[in-house]
Amino acid sequence: MTTNRIRAHGALALIALSAAGPAWADFKLNMPVGVTTTSREIYDLHMLVLGVCALIAVVVYGAMVYAIVKFRKSAGAKPGKFTHNATIEVIWTVVPAAILIALAVPAAETLIRMNDTRDAQLTVKITGFQWRWQYDYIDEGVKFYSVLDRESNAARQRGSKIDPATVENYLLAVDHPLVVPVNTKVRLLVTAADVIHAWWVPAFGVKQDAIPGYINEVWFKADTEGTYRGQCAELCGMDHGFMPIVVRVVPKTEYEAWLGSQRANTEGR
Repeated sequence: MTTNRIRAHGALALIALSAAGPAWADFKLNMPVGVTTTSREIYDLHMLVLGVCALIAVVVYGAMVYAIVKFRKSAGAKPGKFTHNATIEVIWTVVPAAILIALAVPAAETLIRMNDTRDAQLTVKITGFQWRWQYDYIDEGVKFYSVLDRESNAARQRGSKIDPATVENYLLAVDHPLVVPVNTKVRLLVTAADVIHAWWVPAFGVKQDAIPGYINEVWFKADTEGTYRGQCAELCGMDHGFMPIVVRVVPKTEYEAWLGSQRANTEGR
């Protein structure tokens, strides 16, 4: 290959990397840390298990490579005549069992905390429909549906001639988001009215199945204000991909004002 061709290929590679820059900026290999204690515990467990697995991989594959190189036939190695070694068999049984138990203890503690909905400060019943969510603030007298916003719904239609890239938060925006106060333990009662759905918000570390005839419980306590997005995580029909979840975490004073306006709208109907 000539020098000019090498330079041309290098320039093309540089242009391709530059063009892919925005895409790579949004690419995240690892799972998100989140804005709740639960999500952070899940992340820490993920990193712990990943680290243990990586260490085991290094030891096992290192031993394999060493054995292949050290005891290769060309180096004059002779095959062993033994059939088994009780000590080694005990070691490779006890050590993995001990590792699994050591990992199971913190995982079980986190699972127990994830299902402890006691002392909740706010309870919201969530009902999944094809293809929308209903939020019922049980103790507040506020209830509403949350569906895909008009802009995304228009852009998704066949023949709309609307470029989805021009729609902000395409397929991840709704007309009425769930609104909760910051630093408040929110208990969710999750069910469905027709088929199985799943309420999933990655930033909260929450994914709960919505099953007709059953009520599942889960909770979260967001410590950072903002807007967090999720989706239905259970294939529930032809428009499964068009029932996003949006949660706004706001200051408590703003939440009280929002709650008052929702009550007023409900009374005025």
